[in-house]
Amino acid sequence: MPKIKTSKTASKRFKVTGTGKLLRNTVGRNHLMMKKAPSRKRRLALDHDICKGDVKRMKRMLAGRV
Repeated sequence: MPKIKTSKTASKRFKVTGTGKLLRNTVGRNHLMMKKAPSRKRRLALDHDICKGDVKRMKRMLAGRV
């Protein structure tokens, strides 16, 4: 069996914490920022956990990094 390759797109989009939890960036922060409130922009700057249902698939995509 060949080695499972790491999905490069997934490795650029998701971070793995020290405990093995997966984090993703918040959507909605690329453009049209003028009309968004500063508090909303700060909230959008935070990373969020990946949903429970997607974790198994993401760990398979990040085979060498998890």
